[in-house]
Amino acid sequence: MIIMIAAVAENNALGKNNDLLWHLPNDFKRFKEVTSGHYIIMGRKTFESFPKPLPNRTHVIVTRQQDFEHEGCIVAQDIEKAIAACPKNEDIYIIGGGEIYAQSILFADQLDITLVHNSFDADVYFPEIDLEIWELTTEKFNPKDEKHLFDYTFQTFGRRK
Repeated sequence: MIIMIAAVAENNALGKNNDLLWHLPNDFKRFKEVTSGHYIIMGRKTFESFPKPLPNRTHVIVTRQQDFEHEGCIVAQDIEKAIAACPKNEDIYIIGGGEIYAQSILFADQLDITLVHNSFDADVYFPEIDLEIWELTTEKFNPKDEKHLFDYTFQTFGRRK
């Protein structure tokens, strides 16, 4: 299954200046639990925003740079080649950024969204979720607290049959 996983603001904002717009420790924890042990596909800029590769995951980096390589990572020139580089019988997680999400939504089987209940000024956005194509299957609201400045909801969307 191909799963797009993202934290998205109410106005579809994802980030600005190659950085996140919020800090939600429970979302980071959930991301780690869900993606651990799996292949994760991302764009080069998203990969370069990490201090180091994420542990216990196989990184597949999509870039147009022909000479780009990084030890221990798979590099692909487009999203189709990135998906083809992953095992067919395992869950694959698309983790961003904006261009990669826009290209991947056609291939995705599931959307795993953390909806941040606020709007932000951003330079990267998640594609619109077309509710004629996607159906909300589960959601869990989480109120803001001392560690989380915003209310947020974990949402799962599946493709409509």
